[in-house]
Amino acid sequence: MIATSSEFSIMVRRCLLTCKPFRIFVVGIGFFSLCFLMTSLGGQFSAKRPGDSPFTMRAEVLGGQESRGVLRKISDMLEVIMKRMDALSKLGNTSDTHRLDELSSALDRIQPIGLVERIQAIAQNMSDMAVRVEQILQRSMAGNKAREGAFGQCEIPKDPRYPDCPSKMDWMRARWTSDPCYAYYGVDGSDCSFLVYLSEVEWFCPPLPWRNQTAIPTLKPPPKKQAVFQSDVGTLLEQVGTGKESLSFMKRRIRRLAAQWASAARRLDDKLRNHWREQKRILVHVGFLTEESGDVFSPKVLKGGPLGEMVQWADILTALHVLGHNLKISVSLKELHGFLGVPPGRGSCPLTGPLPFDLIYTDYHGLQQMKQHMGLSLRKHKCHIRVIDTFGTEPAYNHEEYATLHGYRTNWGYWNLHGQQYMTMFPHTPDNSFMGFVAEELNETERLNIQRNKVNNMALVYGKEASMWKLQGKEKFLAILHRYMEIHGTVYYETQRPPEVPTFVKNHGLLPQHELQQLLRKAKLFIGFGFPYEGPAPLEAIANGCIFLQPKFNPPHSSLNHEFFRGKPTSRKVSSQHPYAEQYIGRPHVITIDFNNSEEFDATIREIMRIDVKPFLPYEYTCEGMLERVHAYIQNQDFCSPEAPFPPVNSSRVWPGSPPSPFILLPNSRILTWAFNASSFSFWPPLSALRLLASLEGQSCVKACQSAGLICEPSLYRFINIKEAFSALEFQCEGVESETNHLFPAFSAEHAECGLQQDPLLFSCAGSSPRYQRLCPCRDYRKGQVALCRDCL
Repeated sequence: MIATSSEFSIMVRRCLLTCKPFRIFVVGIGFFSLCFLMTSLGGQFSAKRPGDSPFTMRAEVLGGQESRGVLRKISDMLEVIMKRMDALSKLGNTSDTHRLDELSSALDRIQPIGLVERIQAIAQNMSDMAVRVEQILQRSMAGNKAREGAFGQCEIPKDPRYPDCPSKMDWMRARWTSDPCYAYYGVDGSDCSFLVYLSEVEWFCPPLPWRNQTAIPTLKPPPKKQAVFQSDVGTLLEQVGTGKESLSFMKRRIRRLAAQWASAARRLDDKLRNHWREQKRILVHVGFLTEESGDVFSPKVLKGGPLGEMVQWADILTALHVLGHNLKISVSLKELHGFLGVPPGRGSCPLTGPLPFDLIYTDYHGLQQMKQHMGLSLRKHKCHIRVIDTFGTEPAYNHEEYATLHGYRTNWGYWNLHGQQYMTMFPHTPDNSFMGFVAEELNETERLNIQRNKVNNMALVYGKEASMWKLQGKEKFLAILHRYMEIHGTVYYETQRPPEVPTFVKNHGLLPQHELQQLLRKAKLFIGFGFPYEGPAPLEAIANGCIFLQPKFNPPHSSLNHEFFRGKPTSRKVSSQHPYAEQYIGRPHVITIDFNNSEEFDATIREIMRIDVKPFLPYEYTCEGMLERVHAYIQNQDFCSPEAPFPPVNSSRVWPGSPPSPFILLPNSRILTWAFNASSFSFWPPLSALRLLASLEGQSCVKACQSAGLICEPSLYRFINIKEAFSALEFQCEGVESETNHLFPAFSAEHAECGLQQDPLLFSCAGSSPRYQRLCPCRDYRKGQVALCRDCL
């Protein structure tokens, strides 16, 4: 029933006399104070909204010492106001009554149409809200009293298994408002909410006995599925996306090579004899293409910029897809957040659930982004990460504390990953895994046509950017080359010919891939000026029947003497523009000389014009070779499971020899191998591949193994990091010590001391010292596939 204007005036007068309007005012004060209280408590009440994360409900904490104190203050304020109102209601003198009459009359005069109804509605809503708030407070206080009576004041547990709990509590008290993600998980500023968060979302405090632990579901891993080779790349192309020239380049490459990938998959399937392969859930986050990292590559795709990284990423995506894995692709932080389940905020909190992927392929930019947005989850899940790293990361640079103490700290590295979680473009760093890429293969008809149509006096220069032609002294050797050959270039320009390119060079400008390939099929010589280092183009040229001529670096380029390598997490010495081509391919396809020696350069050009070479592509850079390698990594590399201690207890009882040793000499050799009856260890690569030898003083294990026709295998270090290895190699140790040193295990002849490695993260094939002979775990390898041992498939 709606009151009239005159009735409303009477109601106002009565309300004023009986203090009801003041009580409504008090209810309003209480309500807005409660709003303030809920805000200050960090969303305690809002955490109960439908649709919130289950973690929010689980981590919600009602009440606490701080919130009870605020409630008491509000209660005291209300009590004071009520006392004053009671005193006011007792005033009955005429003057006060007269003032009230005047106020009522004024209200009668100023009432607009509908004002009464609005005020009534507002008053009713306020009344309803007051009732609800009172009910919520009663429930909250009842819960708090029960909890306090049963469990005390949420005191910090003293548990030696959780030594960081007190310091983390102090941090939370001081900084919990620094990131909204804490409120997202139910933190409200109370000690109880801190303890719940630190015990259930993070893991610094012990589980709280008064929490219902059964309410926290233990998610079972999804059932294992079989991976099936797939040749259709349509779904992959959709996942790669659009909007960037770099993505368009990658999609064009995937389409162009699709038939070769499909054919390679059939051959590998036959080779594996339909062997059961587990399908992995894989996230590929291409960090260097995100806007947040600057994405300097995309704008340069059509201007002669570097394409090597995009070539490799396109091939990685295709290999993972063709192998039949469940693939997700991210090229933005928004996509990364969605795939990983990153909570809202600034990245201080862990993920909202278990990691939804078995493997994550990314780069250094992506790794840094995950550190910023995954919080503690990165430390927990980093064993699943694989970092695509063009130039490699050596263990001394990867170990954060060691790198800082011993001068190996750079802008990259220091992530404390297993060395083989870094994956390189070429097999130059055995401490890392070799990922690689593919070059286009030729069929027999194409090979014969190339050999028939080669132009004997045609040279093509390796260098798409004008800056690559600024090499000091190039005029001299280009003049010699020009005497014998017609020189071609593919240097990018917009309107005018780049002044760095000599006038006698026929510049075609930047060419699409298929036109560049036609040029390579005609040219006899592909010549490099020394930069860029270790790109894919020389392999593509050699695959199209070119001879690759490159400069030798004397002294070798490294982070110690060359700006390009300064700051990179490697001490590798690069002896030429393309060390892989020099070492693993060599003459007649690859010729490496001193370009400053005019006589040698002249003689080499005349030699090149006399010889004929066939197109050549190493197996490891074919589609089948890359599929084989990536398959072996995915099915066998495991950096998450703890390694069993070695040697196992009482193992020496079954070792042969006197004194007992798990190593035996190979016939007619000083190289040791694993005794087959020494242990039944199941390991990958298998121990049958192990070849143990000692380096020379001042020689790295990379070089020592190479000199024996082998590859250093860092994952086998744990089997030779024992005192029996020294005696098997006939080192006389006066003492055996364990030390954190990236050169150990090693023998010091000067002091007759044997040093074992204390930290497995520092097992390193790289590194040398004139003080030490290093113990080196070498292995054999498959022909054309240095990444895998003979028994590794």
